[in-house]
Amino acid sequence: MRHHAALLPPAAMAEADRLTIAGGTAGRVLMQRAGIAIADAVARTTPLGAAVVVLCGPGNNGGDGYVAARVLRDRGFRITVAADGPPDPRAADAVEAAEAWGRAPVPLARWDHGRVAVVIDALYGAGLSRPIDRLTAEVIAAVNAHPCRVIAADIPSGVDGATGAVRGAAIRADETVTFFRRKPGHLLMPGRTLCGTLRVADIGIDAAVLDRIRPTDFANEPALWGDAFPMPRLDGHKYHRGHVVVVSGGMTRTGAARLAARGALRAGAGLVTLASPPDALAVNAAQLTAIMLERMEGPAGLAAILADRRRNAVCLGPALGTGEAARALVAEALASGAATVIDADGLTAFAEAPDALFAGIRAWPERPVVLTPHAGEFARLFGVDPAASKRDAAKKAAERSGAVVVVKGPDTVVAMPDGAVSIAANAPPWLATAGSGDVLAGMVTGLLAQGMPAFDAASAAVWLHGEAGQEAGIGLIAEDLPEVLPRVLARLSRDLAAPSPDEADGGENVAGGD
Repeated sequence: MRHHAALLPPAAMAEADRLTIAGGTAGRVLMQRAGIAIADAVARTTPLGAAVVVLCGPGNNGGDGYVAARVLRDRGFRITVAADGPPDPRAADAVEAAEAWGRAPVPLARWDHGRVAVVIDALYGAGLSRPIDRLTAEVIAAVNAHPCRVIAADIPSGVDGATGAVRGAAIRADETVTFFRRKPGHLLMPGRTLCGTLRVADIGIDAAVLDRIRPTDFANEPALWGDAFPMPRLDGHKYHRGHVVVVSGGMTRTGAARLAARGALRAGAGLVTLASPPDALAVNAAQLTAIMLERMEGPAGLAAILADRRRNAVCLGPALGTGEAARALVAEALASGAATVIDADGLTAFAEAPDALFAGIRAWPERPVVLTPHAGEFARLFGVDPAASKRDAAKKAAERSGAVVVVKGPDTVVAMPDGAVSIAANAPPWLATAGSGDVLAGMVTGLLAQGMPAFDAASAAVWLHGEAGQEAGIGLIAEDLPEVLPRVLARLSRDLAAPSPDEADGGENVAGGD
């Protein structure tokens, strides 16, 4: 099931091609199938006889474009191919595809700006390893300014397939046709915003090659973690579903912890207790019903609460404060034996001494620990801005800290210390609201309490959080998220009970889009 969610960075995709060719499928056959898939994308939405311009680069991506041009010409479309010279001789299949097209291309700078219905972008694929040059950037700008429909082969040219970053300039596509599996750059920002509708075409690569490639990048969706999701059992009861402790801030800083506690309860934890400083007991008691309340006086008080081993997961950080007292509470949580989620202030408290936090995590290597920073908290704790390459930054942070790290945002990345990552693409823009992250931290903790492995728990919580945001709709506030979770969980339950998709059947799979 996990392989259905695999993402292939450029090097891994090249290996999939190599293994397939070594297994007896010629590279030109794969290119022919890719070109037909691109041509089909044009034909689905474009009247027969319409003018189509195909922009071809010097490599195999350009070869896909030459095949698409020939197929569309044979189907009755009016085709112009634009390229700055023939394919690179090292791209033998592309050379053959250009010869089969049989006509000299016009220069890229002279592509027809007239009454063109579709432009096919086959300049550069996901493996682009250098910035777009000035002349190509001018061509890209002209395409982006034109009112025609744009279909990208593999990934919009200029988008890095591994990171989603724009290398100087990038095509803005209405539709992208990629092959075999999606690439991280299709889901990571800003690449995700440039792909339009994303389709994954079967070109005859057997899914069994993934057993040899062993992918470490995954789309965050139920195919990744569904097998581990703790659906309620008929013979279960609340004590089987774990007991979460959420640590509250002081009297004027209690709301964030209550949001996290409700998120944990809605995510399925059997019991949730809010550990409250004495001065906050009254305000917390006035707001709680199904969530229990217990007095906590400093780190020793938290240690006493967590001494009951049935309390197997703890969340702290939301509105906790950032001083020595906060660091001491985190240390007690890490030493308790409970699975631990550290968020917000619990992370910022260690901004000046991150290695003290990481040493505390590594002192108990068998204990699940999840860190849930947004970009600013990540920069303070790890000393780097994750925006340049969120995937790479998250991997390095997880390796350094010894924890599962959730780097929040529209393309939230969850990373394991061993290098595995999941990338989410279902968060709506209105999820960016005060308290939303507190609910997420609680949801992660609730799933950990039920015994879900840390990477799976964090990934599942991020996905559920995004789906809850979609369910609540524009105008949501953080309090809405736990209340819509039952509907999201009901759909998830039905989907997990249904037969899993078989991506090796052939055909095309609509993989998402903006």
